[in-house]
Amino acid sequence: MKSAGLKNFCESNPIKALGLVFGDIGTSPIYTLAVIFAYLRPTVFNILGVISLIIWTLIIIVSVQYVWFAMNISENNEGGTIILRDVLRKVVKSAREMAFITIISYIALSLLIGDSVITPAISILSAVEGITLIPAFKMTSTALIVFISVIIAIFLFWFQHKGTDKVAKTFGPIMFVWFITLGITGFISIYYNPVILKAINPYYAMVFIFHFNMNVKNIVGHGLISLFVLSDVILSATGGEALYADMGHIGRDPIRKAWYFVFGTLVLSYIGQGSFMVNHLKSSNVFFQMIYEESHLLYIPFLFLSIIATVIASQAVISGIFSIIYQGITTRILPLLKVQYTSNKLQSQIYINIANWFLFICVVLIMVIFRTSDNIAMAYGLAVSGTMTFTGIMISIYFYHERKFISFISAIFIIFIDASFFTSNILFKTLKGGYVALLIAVVPFLIILIYTKGQEKLYKAYKLTDIDKFLKKYNELYKSMPKIKGSALFFAKDISQIPYYITKTFFENNIIYEDNIIVSIHTKNTPYGIDSRFESSVAQGLKHFIIKAGYLEILNIENILRNYNVNEKVIFYGIEEVISNNVIWKIFAIIKKLSPSFVRFYNLPPEKIHGILMRIEI
Repeated sequence: MKSAGLKNFCESNPIKALGLVFGDIGTSPIYTLAVIFAYLRPTVFNILGVISLIIWTLIIIVSVQYVWFAMNISENNEGGTIILRDVLRKVVKSAREMAFITIISYIALSLLIGDSVITPAISILSAVEGITLIPAFKMTSTALIVFISVIIAIFLFWFQHKGTDKVAKTFGPIMFVWFITLGITGFISIYYNPVILKAINPYYAMVFIFHFNMNVKNIVGHGLISLFVLSDVILSATGGEALYADMGHIGRDPIRKAWYFVFGTLVLSYIGQGSFMVNHLKSSNVFFQMIYEESHLLYIPFLFLSIIATVIASQAVISGIFSIIYQGITTRILPLLKVQYTSNKLQSQIYINIANWFLFICVVLIMVIFRTSDNIAMAYGLAVSGTMTFTGIMISIYFYHERKFISFISAIFIIFIDASFFTSNILFKTLKGGYVALLIAVVPFLIILIYTKGQEKLYKAYKLTDIDKFLKKYNELYKSMPKIKGSALFFAKDISQIPYYITKTFFENNIIYEDNIIVSIHTKNTPYGIDSRFESSVAQGLKHFIIKAGYLEILNIENILRNYNVNEKVIFYGIEEVISNNVIWKIFAIIKKLSPSFVRFYNLPPEKIHGILMRIEI
């Protein structure tokens, strides 16, 4: 009975959340303090101030902004930047305001992708650097550490196409052990020097930032150094945005319950590291040094645990990016990409080849170029603080329109905090490495802008035929022409306007089947749910079939049609060849050419597919 109870506990949703959501923020204690005190003098005052800043950053940014505010703004229990934009679309009346929200949501989404490239690099590299405390590996070169980290990254990204369904159930229990270990090791260190518990008082964070006059020895003048420190304090909250983005996979309540546990262990770990630093002012790699001092014997097993934890954290980030890109595809802000479904049980288990290897190349380049976790930290924080700032703005707009004025005022205060972190990162990290995340973020941002605007121009340039005019010709043709036996499928956005490739098939190529079915796929404003039906017959031998699907649904069009006894003989679709003299639209044409076709995206049987070429000039 006991073992069954333990099994149920380990498979409960809050435990799953530990493996799927909290990996990034849960591995931040490995490198955050080491990065900050690489340049900040480790006096008692500075240690108290920094630890206090970290604790209150976790409270204000993660607990209040994401766990309390953002997670209460959802669509069918779904969260994330795209969901937040769609929720705002329902409450915002001004077209100009909606355009502003759309742009900042695109920026936030792009920055999140830029940030996700750095997370695996710094997490894995910082964990592997822990081997230098083992006497036998004390002289390990930086090149070897980078090499080991790259090998781990190769394994991690190569494994993605196989799916994580079989091993994902172990992530939660492993991360549970990780967080328990963080809490215990931190508590042991606090026991030997409880004075550091004063850092819980936000007064020490305020004093550190504004360097008030206090009767405390060893106070150093900070000047701009406190603002510089903020650019690295935000590292403790990286991954906080995942709580909101992954809400649809796990659920609001499990994530909240897991966060209270995670928050407690993180606070114990950071305070414990601060306590260790007070007694060891010359410590550099404070996290691993604290563990090593507490137990030489258990250090190597702990090192393996930390590497596994960083791999799980990286896996969570990669899976999250796949989900974000899929949201972008289904909401038509990103072009179609080849999507593989790696699990028959979990709908969220997908693999996007081009995204996977783009992330891999960027991660390896960052490891090779920056070489140490301290150096990578100079590139880390800018993108995530920008994402948090823009998300905070969107949250405040929602509270304003919903007339929740207390929440609105609180959100404005949080935006000020977010903006402080963002400003510090812009000032101190842009030229020292932060530009890397920005350059990576520029890629999806430009693709979103070019693709969305290009699709608008493309639709306006389509040769569309009004349904009444189309039916007049169709009825004459159907009566006079010999019909091919069987059914033919066509796809059109709206039955009232018939695309050129359908009219070309019927009226120019004189191809007409006994049964012709025009399929329209509409994306609903909700994440899930599929409704399908035949409309009444449009004309003799011509039917209209409508599929309405949530924007996170993975459609199997063939199965839906089989449920209505449709067994098509052939599937026609339009191949769009975009022609333009404009550089921007030439890029759009390349994107369209490299993207898989509509029928390939939905995995329709290739032996039945016939493409009709349409040359469109924009």
